[in-house]
Amino acid sequence: MSIDWHALGTVLAVTLLSTVGLVGVFTLGVVGLARPAVAARGGAYACFAACAAAIAWGIWLIVAK
Repeated sequence: MSIDWHALGTVLAVTLLSTVGLVGVFTLGVVGLARPAVAARGGAYACFAACAAAIAWGIWLIVAK
């Protein structure tokens, strides 16, 4: 049994980057909801929609196999 270290490293890198990015976008959404401006609220909803789209895409990738 041999381990493909390159593939494992690629999966690790993509996982870390996508997790940090998704948490960052969600954080921007929470901060946007905390502000009283109407434009901030619209941006927050866009951030939450992007998070939902990323989660749906991940589920689709798992189920489609």
